Amino acid sequence: MRPETDHNGPIVSSLAGDPDLQQLLDDFVRNLPEKASALMTVLAEGDLATLQRLAHQLKGSAGGYGFPTITDAARGLELTARTTQDLEALSKQVRELADMCCRATSIAPKG
Repeated sequence: MRPETDHNGPIVSSLAGDPDLQQLLDDFVRNLPEKASALMTVLAEGDLATLQRLAHQLKGSAGGYGFPTITDAARGLELTARTTQDLEALSKQVRELADMCCRATSIAPKG
């Protein structure tokens, strides 16, 4: 099973192991928990416009840093935030995306 599809394991950047990008990846991954926290905060405040904007930003940046799983989850959240007021569905998506952000790593697996 690939690490990025394991629902409990680390989500590894497809760019991990590139020494030219390592510092950028490390910085991006280090800031992901803060981005996840911001998503949870704006959802708790009921600010769906900001939730949609933050999901859109994360979708783009995660893709650029080699995290397609996070990109896909952020895309789904952005769409849900744009098309529904279903706070239960949004809450589930935010929790899942936040979990992914916390499991992201810029370190290539050994072996």
